[in-house]
Amino acid sequence: MGSDIWVGPWRPHRPRGPIAALYRGPGPKYKLPPNTGYILHDPSRPRAPAFSFGARLPTQQTSCGPGPGHLVPARMTVRGPDGTPAYSIYGRPRHAAPLLTPGPGRYFPERAGNATYPSAPRHTIAPRNWGIPAEQQTPGPGTYNVPSLLGPRVIGKVSAPTYSIYGRSAVGSFFEDLSKTPGPCAYHVVNTGIYKSRAPQFSMLARTSLPQDNTLNPGPAAYNVDQHRKPRGWSFGIRHSDYLARVLTNADD
Repeated sequence: MGSDIWVGPWRPHRPRGPIAALYRGPGPKYKLPPNTGYILHDPSRPRAPAFSFGARLPTQQTSCGPGPGHLVPARMTVRGPDGTPAYSIYGRPRHAAPLLTPGPGRYFPERAGNATYPSAPRHTIAPRNWGIPAEQQTPGPGTYNVPSLLGPRVIGKVSAPTYSIYGRSAVGSFFEDLSKTPGPCAYHVVNTGIYKSRAPQFSMLARTSLPQDNTLNPGPAAYNVDQHRKPRGWSFGIRHSDYLARVLTNADD
């Protein structure tokens, strides 16, 4: 029944030329650069100019003048506030702190002494230099310096032209080192053992310490010759034990 179905004029056959399916390659791992867009565009293809839309500008917060919500006071005119007197009611002032003035009972006239009674004038002898400062603050003649009349900076005098000799400048001269080449002193002497046969070299080690025994061994005084062990003696015993059983073998049977 299945052979009666018509499948069309196509039948399997060999390809007429080479196709990609006949070769083994990495497959879709390597992709070609796109021809659209601006980033990662194919360098072998022409690229059209790209344009972008800028961001929206932020709204301006400050304004040049007051808006309709600005309330003009009722007493304000084009020439300033009107001159009508205005009154206001202030609060009750607080009580001032009490004055700490001493009363009549705080005074003691009897303790004044002779200060409250008329008396003859009294005089004292003060030292000779009283009232005269010990150190004079007025500068002396040696404090002032007479300006010099030599040089171009003479105050109130006409000075002759002056010249000065400068040192030789290293910039632009014949001995200026433009390439910054190091001199002979910049090179160090090369060791001859690098490019010639080097003789054997020896070194002297430090002196090795003698072997020491740090164990706690007894000394001569630790032995007591008076307490010696009694030497072992010999005795005649029995040849066998009375409790030793005889070993039976197969030959005894």
